[in-house]
Amino acid sequence: MLPSWWPSSRWAPYFAVKNADETAVRIGERGSTLAVGPPSLGEGRVGIAADRDSAVFGFWEGPGLFWSVGRGSAPARLDLQTRDAFEAAIFYAEIFDWAQPPGGCTVDYAQDHVLIQAAGHSVATLRGGGIDPDPRIRPPRWIVDFRVPSSKQAAAAAVAARGESSPVPSLADVSNDVFVIRDSDGALFTVSDT
Repeated sequence: MLPSWWPSSRWAPYFAVKNADETAVRIGERGSTLAVGPPSLGEGRVGIAADRDSAVFGFWEGPGLFWSVGRGSAPARLDLQTRDAFEAAIFYAEIFDWAQPPGGCTVDYAQDHVLIQAAGHSVATLRGGGIDPDPRIRPPRWIVDFRVPSSKQAAAAAVAARGESSPVPSLADVSNDVFVIRDSDGALFTVSDT
């Protein structure tokens, strides 16, 4: 169960899985929390969980959208901000079989982050460190980044809609302007130029 101070509103990625029951078992076996599921929902089954550092994510078994992170209208990328990127990479790889063929992902380890790639393009970056020891201040979390025609205009529109925005310092693997947006309910996401 999440603590009472935990933000009630957040963006979370959902990962496609072949078997929701197997995924739920793997989550429990690896010491993380299965919050919901996997019940039937429409033509599929869904689950919501929190990893060992309490970053929330979902999983989906069933028909899905035919898009992939970083392509078309899909989110540009997914970023996990966590305490230990390398431990998180092992955790998620074991749950989702990221490195298993066919179609497995490649996992590249850098000094302070782990880059997950599929079919030659980045789908997720797991970044370690930088999380406050008091999780009420800066809890581990997945950040969803959306491509927009102008990140500066999107940031201004967020502020006009009672949200907040601030520029993100340049990231080594991102070459355009990025703004972090806090929506009016307090959930965080980022926007970057197309």
